[in-house]
Amino acid sequence: MKHQAFIACLALLCACSFSTGEGWQDLFNGKDLSNFEVLNGDGQFIIEDDEIVGVSRMDIPNTFLATKKAYSDFILEYEIKIEAGLNSGVQIRSLSLPEYKNGRVHGYQIEMDPSKRAWTGGFYEEGRRGWLYNLECNPKAKTAFKAEDWNHFRVEAIGSHFRVWLNGVPSADVMDELIPEGFIALQLHAIYSGADEGKTVRFRNIKILTDDPESMALPITNAIPQVSYLTNQLTEREKAEGWQLLWDGKSTTGWRGAKLDQFPESGWKIEDGILAVQKSDGGESTNGGDIVTVQQFGDFELEVDFKITKGANSGIKYFVDTELNQGEGSSIGCEYQILDDANHPDAKQGTDGNRTLASLYDIIPANAHYFSPNESTSKRVNTYGWNRAKIIVRGNHVEHYLNGIQVIEYERRTQTWRALVARSKYVVWPNFGERETGHILLQDHGDEVQFKNIKMKTEAGS
Repeated sequence: MKHQAFIACLALLCACSFSTGEGWQDLFNGKDLSNFEVLNGDGQFIIEDDEIVGVSRMDIPNTFLATKKAYSDFILEYEIKIEAGLNSGVQIRSLSLPEYKNGRVHGYQIEMDPSKRAWTGGFYEEGRRGWLYNLECNPKAKTAFKAEDWNHFRVEAIGSHFRVWLNGVPSADVMDELIPEGFIALQLHAIYSGADEGKTVRFRNIKILTDDPESMALPITNAIPQVSYLTNQLTEREKAEGWQLLWDGKSTTGWRGAKLDQFPESGWKIEDGILAVQKSDGGESTNGGDIVTVQQFGDFELEVDFKITKGANSGIKYFVDTELNQGEGSSIGCEYQILDDANHPDAKQGTDGNRTLASLYDIIPANAHYFSPNESTSKRVNTYGWNRAKIIVRGNHVEHYLNGIQVIEYERRTQTWRALVARSKYVVWPNFGERETGHILLQDHGDEVQFKNIKMKTEAGS
């Protein structure tokens, strides 16, 4: 036990103090910016002593000071000091390609966020998917940021595994394989208030190790949650934690039609690791029909990545009883709504938005502000890109998440639950939502919606 404690303390010391020695290189030569180029804007970067300083100006878009060299696997360390009111970050494995949005910088970013939200040290994808790892799942890291002071970062990018430390505190652990190589860049974020004109973000002690970084990586731990975006595969940690793929990414194994003994012969398509319900007439379960897991589940943690098309409607249902509703329409169960809120009329029906994306359909509206009061929006949505749904069920307690942010929480089998059901379209189904177990369902609502990375962790005995 004493040996383990010593190793943990040593790892913490390494993560919050600068590494030196053979193999480490300075990205900034201390004299000029000849190793860099400015991308996407004409924001101002100047040199003061041993610092690179970004100076904020109104009407200037996000500007990036990017290395002329691309990097794949590395360990990167640096310090940032930022004035209140600004936002910034450091891009890693990033790209600027003419064929992608006219050269817009896109790629992974280590966030610098001094707002009340406190997501400094989180993992973001600039110009594409947005937040890959916010700090709502890692509240301890929220307290590691030092306002109006220098903050030390360590970033390990080794293969598809990314880990971040903020002032010695582990802040992000991400698995992603989308971008294997790219430049490193310092961000000067756009400002939207004249009060922030002239404020600065400062960078110093920017060092990188590219020669066998795996040998210098800090020990792998389970200190914080890991978030994986690997396509239809489990990480070693997920396997150890009991996760299983509900869909293998290539076959219909484990799934059947909700009203069939086998998988539908039409209406669904499997291609390139994506399971898609195909476009038809917009009707509810009128084409291929809903599909359900062969197995039933009780307590579980379910994740599903989904992508909608314009005006699309679908859903993920749980506690589904396929013996109910043998007639027209969808099988009956609690529904995590999937919807294009801006373009589907169902978003304006129901009560108080309880038919919008990520809501418990027709019962409880999704709203992140109840759980993350400092969030800037009620829901974080990649409108026509990939989004991640998460549903957690522990006994009667149920939670919905959208892209890593909690949006729903409720208790089944209570007086309040039954009153909510009584005001919904489900009032006609006795004991709705009160089953011990049920199937997981993906809904055919006549619109094209794609699914991947369907995985679940179950509680013992469920």
